[in-house]
Amino acid sequence: MQPPRIALIHATPVAIEPIVSAFKALWPEARTTNLLEDSLSADLAAEGCLTQAMIERFVTLARYARGCGADAILFTCSAFGPAIEAARASVDVPVLKPNEAMLDEALACGTHIGIMGTFEPSIPSLKAEVEELARKLGVEVEIRTRVVHGALAALHEGQPAEHDRLIAAAAAEMKDCDALILGQFSMASAAGCIAAHAGRKVLTSPASAVMRLKDALS
Repeated sequence: MQPPRIALIHATPVAIEPIVSAFKALWPEARTTNLLEDSLSADLAAEGCLTQAMIERFVTLARYARGCGADAILFTCSAFGPAIEAARASVDVPVLKPNEAMLDEALACGTHIGIMGTFEPSIPSLKAEVEELARKLGVEVEIRTRVVHGALAALHEGQPAEHDRLIAAAAAEMKDCDALILGQFSMASAAGCIAAHAGRKVLTSPASAVMRLKDALS
């Protein structure tokens, strides 16, 4: 019996390497495929909000991946929560939002949550996901958010060290939280640069997502 085939669907090329590396480290037996549709982020930024047409594109992507034999689908861009939910309802295999597993871990740490992002449109979606999960758990949360301006541009320009430095500097100003969420897959490389702070756990999406899928499909 072949290992599960996981379709990874990306809205930006910089999300690919972090999740591929996480699979290699944590679940190398899984068969992964990468589908990049990099107009999604640009279109969301231009529109300012998710449109029905954009949601339908996610449904199309999920159905395409399923038609190619995917046993599960992981979307890696955190700005498209409602669209991913629609995609999930359209296929008969597990569909995972990029941050689902990580957010579970965050709320297990406590109720003071920090959210950092390098792609500003992702922040409202992430905040809403945390709030919805907290409501389901019956807990009240205090959420602080921070956009790390310039970091994503640095990464696109081939300056990963500058990307990580900017994130680490911003993280230094968000010490008073139980969990600090790095909201993009592409931010995972910066986790090791963030100074440890007592009582705060720094969380990234790729490792959490891989382990959630491995548990579900193994």
